[in-house]
Amino acid sequence: MAKAVTVDRLLYTRVEAAHALGVSRSTIYVLMANGSVPSVRIGASRRVPSEGLRRYIAGLSGDAPSGAPPGKRAKQVGQQPLWKIRVRTQM
Repeated sequence: MAKAVTVDRLLYTRVEAAHALGVSRSTIYVLMANGSVPSVRIGASRRVPSEGLRRYIAGLSGDAPSGAPPGKRAKQVGQQPLWKIRVRTQM
């Protein structure tokens, strides 16, 4: 009888990453654009590493293993905090 092997996912789509963080799809796009959440390109698609999501969450609570939390990083480069950024869409 074969044993079931569980494998943690390494990469998530943008929608899956947004769902995992409990934020909207627009918010994950903003987080990726300002560098708070890293992403990688595979062919024509973009994926979010699970470790990047963990580091982002650790940075929110101030438990980041290295570097500044995402909010402080955004301030250092002169960007507005996430809650003040307006996302505009073309119609």
